[in-house]
Amino acid sequence: MTSTEYGSIEREIYVDASPEVVFEVVSSPDHISQWWTDGAEFEVTPGSVGEFVWGDRVDVYAMTVVDVRPPRVFSFRWCFPDDKVEDAANSLLVTFELTPSGSGTKIRLTETGFREMGWEVAKLEEQYREHGIGWDTFVPRLGEYLAGLVSTP
Repeated sequence: MTSTEYGSIEREIYVDASPEVVFEVVSSPDHISQWWTDGAEFEVTPGSVGEFVWGDRVDVYAMTVVDVRPPRVFSFRWCFPDDKVEDAANSLLVTFELTPSGSGTKIRLTETGFREMGWEVAKLEEQYREHGIGWDTFVPRLGEYLAGLVSTP
């Protein structure tokens, strides 16, 4: 494994929606539960602690909001060891960077912190692969959800 492997996952998508609309969709628990999770609870304020839920509370992950700069940046940490919000160095950081582009917005998602988790190589590879597959599913779903929102009269 070279030093650059498993460092970050990056995905980009263009959507025909303003940065203000996109920011609301990537930072609001109500919207997040429409394109990514089955439920989300947190305040859109740096330091806010909350959770992401999949299934009927089958998978629940603690999260904490890191950066909120409407309408350009929203980031959070999740996947804490033992699911306890404690050490920022031992969690994954997800950042949505929104850039106006033509009549829409370029969304750049970055997830970092895999190597810093202290996982054995096999678990690191598995988690990196699973998160990459997940974002390959959910970033397009985000685009579809936004397209539906902006096309609704």
